[in-house]
Amino acid sequence: MKEYQTITEISGPLVFAEVDEPVGYDEIVEIETDDGRTLRGQVLESSKGVVAIQVFEGTGGIDRNASVRFLGETMKMPVTEDLLGRVLDGSGQPIDGGPEIVPESREDIVGEAINPYSREYPEEFIQTGVSGIDGMNTLVRGQKLPIFSGSGLPHNDLALQIARQASVPEEEEGDDDEGSEFAVIFGAMGITAEEANEFMDDFERTGALERSVVFMNLADDPAVERTVTPRLALTTAEYLAFEKDYHVLVILTDITNYCEALREIGAAREEVPGRRGYPGYMYTDLAQLYERAGRIEGKEGSVTQIPILTMPGDDDTHPIPDLTGYITEGQIVMDRDLNSQGIEPPINVLPSLSRLMDDGIGEGLTRGDHADVSDQMYAAYAEGEDLRDLVNIVGREALSELDNKYLDFADRFETEFVQQGYDTNRSIDDTIELGWDLLSELPKESLNRIDEDLIEEHYREAEAAEVSAD
Repeated sequence: MKEYQTITEISGPLVFAEVDEPVGYDEIVEIETDDGRTLRGQVLESSKGVVAIQVFEGTGGIDRNASVRFLGETMKMPVTEDLLGRVLDGSGQPIDGGPEIVPESREDIVGEAINPYSREYPEEFIQTGVSGIDGMNTLVRGQKLPIFSGSGLPHNDLALQIARQASVPEEEEGDDDEGSEFAVIFGAMGITAEEANEFMDDFERTGALERSVVFMNLADDPAVERTVTPRLALTTAEYLAFEKDYHVLVILTDITNYCEALREIGAAREEVPGRRGYPGYMYTDLAQLYERAGRIEGKEGSVTQIPILTMPGDDDTHPIPDLTGYITEGQIVMDRDLNSQGIEPPINVLPSLSRLMDDGIGEGLTRGDHADVSDQMYAAYAEGEDLRDLVNIVGREALSELDNKYLDFADRFETEFVQQGYDTNRSIDDTIELGWDLLSELPKESLNRIDEDLIEEHYREAEAAEVSAD
């Protein structure tokens, strides 16, 4: 342990100190102030003779007489299976009034990259109970599937719904898996105290807390702490998945607040900014988080990620959603117009995408008709959306009977399929049966993306009007 009283500058969340020995990058630092407080920090930059330290609790009360101790190790997360049911702050300290954590292990929060040779391809279905996701943009174990939202949209309600309802369907479970090995890691960054209370009330009311580990970084907590919160959450997830064989779903909200913390630190370091003032290395930094999702050959567990980000100005070309889209395997998009119509959850399935969906559905995985029904609903809903624009010009009377069927389908798709409320948990069978109900509004001849045998088996003849496809 090396100790100095050589602070030369304090800038925002950073403290600069002179040293006479090499100091490692990411090394943990303790700063003792004149009033007896001990603050924790981390080496952000180390060059000859000078180090930059980011202080997790903020730099208030630190002066040039403060003592700086370098502990000679990187930040570690104390992990144990007993973390399930606990609530921690953004730096990993218990805030639920429970006992101190007695760790089974202490793991480096940076983690280790999964060797591509050992990475198992994600192809096993996770049921969220949300039709807009399960039916149209299926989540797969080991996938990273972000939610693109906007300010004021109910992404927190959707996050809580997924945390409550996410499960591995029985047909997906192994011979010895009774569904008990499913855990949720919830990492909140920069949320308000009101939002934190809503999260905790919901977790406790529904019993979801029993299988969850919650990390809470509030809006009035230091921004620097937000840079470690997701890493602590992911380290806990990796331990439960690869050491204890849990299937872990990691929900991180809000990635935008995390990126704002990166920008604040970059400005304090006087770095040359990239797009819109964000650091040029933000792509690499986000990739270090997102790529910690996955499965490993020979390991029963898995880490699946649902990061949530609010797009500034609903702009999907903003650097945060833009870079996220390059790294992740699709996105779930929340729509402001659907929200204004009272659709819950307001998921717009047309710009949404799950690139691994085809590998997680189909015969022997969920339902043999899942892929066909999904494809046909996509096509029919897209047709209905296009016709809505035409109706604004020529009116419904100028359209054919089949075109009006597509318009009716689009309305029912939004109000019956996407709309389900935040307390309804639909099984994948319920979701697909609902899809058949909607598709039976269209004539058989127009169902050109579904196998004929499936049409004969599931088409609701009595509910369909026989309309010529032309």
